[in-house]
Amino acid sequence: MNAPTPPLRVLLIDDEELARVRLRALLEACTEPRASVVGEAANALQARVWLQQHGQGAVAASAQRACELVLLDIQMPGLDGMQLAEELGALPLPPVVVFVTAHSGHALKAFDLDAVDYLTKPVRRERLQLALQRVAARVRNPVVTAALASSVADNAAQPDPVLVVSVRGRRLRVPIAEVLYLKAELKYVTLRTATHTYVLDDALADLEHRLGSRFVRVHRNALVARQAMRSLERRALGEVARDGDKDAEAHEESATGDCWAVQVAPVGEWLAVSRRQATAVREALTANGL
Repeated sequence: MNAPTPPLRVLLIDDEELARVRLRALLEACTEPRASVVGEAANALQARVWLQQHGQGAVAASAQRACELVLLDIQMPGLDGMQLAEELGALPLPPVVVFVTAHSGHALKAFDLDAVDYLTKPVRRERLQLALQRVAARVRNPVVTAALASSVADNAAQPDPVLVVSVRGRRLRVPIAEVLYLKAELKYVTLRTATHTYVLDDALADLEHRLGSRFVRVHRNALVARQAMRSLERRALGEVARDGDKDAEAHEESATGDCWAVQVAPVGEWLAVSRRQATAVREALTANGL
């Protein structure tokens, strides 16, 4: 039996005590992956002292990170979060940085500093959970991390892949890494992230071709991100999001009163899975270690 995966070790850096208290409570509520607060700091100086005391400072005293993740505020007295992030990136054992701020205007610079995510206050648990999943993927898969680092070094100017959506006349860029699923409904496609739902005019077949192997077609009307799949079960039809198709397969499944469905994390929604795609979904779940 495999030993349980230890929780991510987190250092909270925010000059507001109430903000740290709220983040600690949100982290305790996150389960996939789990996270544990190992330290707190109210400013950059305190953060430096903590890192030095725990062997992760300018001269590393051990071969292991004392903290794997820093949840970092930007606007703080003295050295701000952006400047501190630059220092952290130069450490022998740099932690992963996720910015947590009340201001959205620093996002581009944040990703220039190799931040894994950028959360705006008030932080929602579902959004924090998604950020933790990204952090875990980076710190616990060194092969993938090395490959990503090499790719960035070879082509630093190439942006992360995105899908462009229109919202009330504005065009927004949604990182593909945030997309949980895409579902065709009548004449449009619904794009779901952990926090928002958008509408696309693109055909699902075109999106499948552009997204490649990171998504699995689970039904004629739906693509699900491999990393968002959590389980495959028989579910009552009333519990499953389905389209209005009246094809033969839908009739046959309806006669039994249930159907195969895949659960999508972190939103917990269930999407119908056709019989012919059930094997592909099982393989994706196995690859995720589930």
